[in-house]
Amino acid sequence: MRREILARISAFENLTGAKTPIGLAPMAGACPPALSIAVANAGGIGACGALLFGPDEIADWAESFRAGSDGPFIMNLWVPDSEPHRDTLQETQIREALSSWGPAVAADAGETPILDFDSQTHAIIEARPTAFSSIMGLPSQDNVEALKEAGLLWFATVTSVDEARQAEEAGADVIVAQASEAGGHRGSFDPGNAELQSVGALSLLPTIVDVVCCPVVAAGGIADARTAIAALTLGASAVQIGTGFLRTPEAGLNPAWADALAETSPTDTALTRGFSGRLGRAVRNRYVAAIEAGDIPDPAPYPIQRGLTAAMRKDAIEKRDIDRMQAWAGQSARLAQARPAGDILTEIAEDIETFLA
Repeated sequence: MRREILARISAFENLTGAKTPIGLAPMAGACPPALSIAVANAGGIGACGALLFGPDEIADWAESFRAGSDGPFIMNLWVPDSEPHRDTLQETQIREALSSWGPAVAADAGETPILDFDSQTHAIIEARPTAFSSIMGLPSQDNVEALKEAGLLWFATVTSVDEARQAEEAGADVIVAQASEAGGHRGSFDPGNAELQSVGALSLLPTIVDVVCCPVVAAGGIADARTAIAALTLGASAVQIGTGFLRTPEAGLNPAWADALAETSPTDTALTRGFSGRLGRAVRNRYVAAIEAGDIPDPAPYPIQRGLTAAMRKDAIEKRDIDRMQAWAGQSARLAQARPAGDILTEIAEDIETFLA
């Protein structure tokens, strides 16, 4: 078993240029270059969640990363959903309800523009990361061909066995298996199936490993050596850590969010559509509890709900109010440490090496 794990890790490291089987999970809004630099310089793979970045911001992020590291990194985009259904009455009710949770919500708040995916993809190709990372579906074949022609690897995030099969058939070089423990948005190809496809790592990882030939990276619930070793034992070739790095100084997280993670047990997180309209795992704060109780109308689809909650989320950040904050958190949040990211990664890598020796 150990020889097999070592072979998988070695193949992944040769493919990506990493020196450890550990990467940063790409988290939109929570992946400053400093965090990726620390991860990459310790032998891991840096990451940028570029969902909210235009082409110039993508280029700037990559330039900032390369100013501090020559290590590998990935850049992640969401594959766009189809045009959302608009319900004027529902949106009005949500605006009225949210106005008691923060600043008044503007009448046009739901008019949330989506950045052009093709332009973002082209910018990532120009930025030349180690890999392009996708979530929420599969890029077009034209985009896949362009990525491959540019020499980029493609990491495809999936949440089910069927999605893994589809991704490999489409040409994915690496499958990222996002288990239900993961913080932030669920990566389901069909947003309507996200709740049904919330499968834990113990079941998801081995079943995906058994049906694909490419390397599988485990994501969700991994925050220390114990959880990383478990994922590698289940068949993963590497792991991604998201929430586990959020309390590091390099992450620069809002103090209220960072402090909340230290006290967040698995049952203190919840899957909610309340912030963006897309299902995601967050700290179960007062706002999330109100959504669950039906005290706030059912969320509008993504990205309408994201626009409707923008004023509240911004106000919560400015006032460090965890009860209204979009505080994404995985179920292993309590394992996150307030230490330098490089020290955390080095310690996990050394423990993995010792276990496999």
